[in-house]
Amino acid sequence: MSSAAVNGLAGAGGGIIAQIITYPLQTVNTRQQTERSAKKKKANNGAAVTDTSTLFQMLQLFQTEGWGGLYSGLKPSLIGTAASQGIYYYFYQILKNKVEDLAVARGKKGLGDGTVGMFSWLGIAAVAGSINVLLTNPIWVLVTRMQTHTQAEKKIMESKKELLLKDVARANSIEVSILKDRLYKLDSEKPRPYGTIQAVREVYHESGIRGFWKGLVPTLIMVCNPSIQFMIYETLAKRLRSKRSGKELPKKNLTAMEVFLLGAIAKLGATVVTYPLLVVKSRLQAKQEIGRNVMSRYTGTIDAIIKMIRYEGLHGFYKGMGTKIVQSVFAASVLFMVKEELVKFVVVLIARSRTMLGPSSKKR
Repeated sequence: MSSAAVNGLAGAGGGIIAQIITYPLQTVNTRQQTERSAKKKKANNGAAVTDTSTLFQMLQLFQTEGWGGLYSGLKPSLIGTAASQGIYYYFYQILKNKVEDLAVARGKKGLGDGTVGMFSWLGIAAVAGSINVLLTNPIWVLVTRMQTHTQAEKKIMESKKELLLKDVARANSIEVSILKDRLYKLDSEKPRPYGTIQAVREVYHESGIRGFWKGLVPTLIMVCNPSIQFMIYETLAKRLRSKRSGKELPKKNLTAMEVFLLGAIAKLGATVVTYPLLVVKSRLQAKQEIGRNVMSRYTGTIDAIIKMIRYEGLHGFYKGMGTKIVQSVFAASVLFMVKEELVKFVVVLIARSRTMLGPSSKKR
């Protein structure tokens, strides 16, 4: 097996494990990002402050929707994670091998030290990330829809209820009883079952094929997230190996814990820089009914940015950032650690199979 194929499969396996472990945090975070709220006022007038902590929201979600709510959209998410990580690592490794070969060749000619620089890592990660985004964006549109479905349904129900209450206030005694029956039925209604097929139909009905690539612009710009992440990771890993061995081109492998910590630091730096784009992307991919009025609904990336600045302020771009940092850093750390361990396992397995096949092939 080529190193690109091994890294692609290992990346997919690591991504799936990390996704399953951190998925409830991801669901809560997506709902935090897509929730609209007006700019904070200086005077609070003694109003009661509601608990918006991540733990409270997770418990509330579990209480109202159970495990199904916390893991809503898990199936397409796992497919998306496996596809994303597999595609990303496959192309990343192919490009990495070529760039490293070029760097060594240049070093022999006296045009460098034979190592790959920071900007080269950034370019490699950017190209691999762009290919990944173009191929997997439809899956993530469906995942976002499924994660925020009940949130959107509640907003629709609230809007219907408000309209009925207004009608009740204007109605005569005969109409009041009819409207109250409608209110009772509305209150007793439960969210409809919503799976992958329903999400596909809904997106296609709203926007056609183009709907599956909603949020593509901010997502492509967000390619700099894994680019920054891998640039930080590769740079820190290179320095750590150099310090340990005292050589410029060390071959010694990092331990699982070192990979875990480097992955955490790399993801933390990348997430802080690119988080506002993630919020814009989530809002474009979610059902627009989450916005109670036209001012909270978006026609595109620029429209979303302008309306968020105008009606929510800069605070809107950083909603749920604490949750995202915890989820992303932990998921990236697990991913890096599992991926590296899987690569080592495959390499050992191949080496053993070769030693076993070696003597038998000589006898023939």
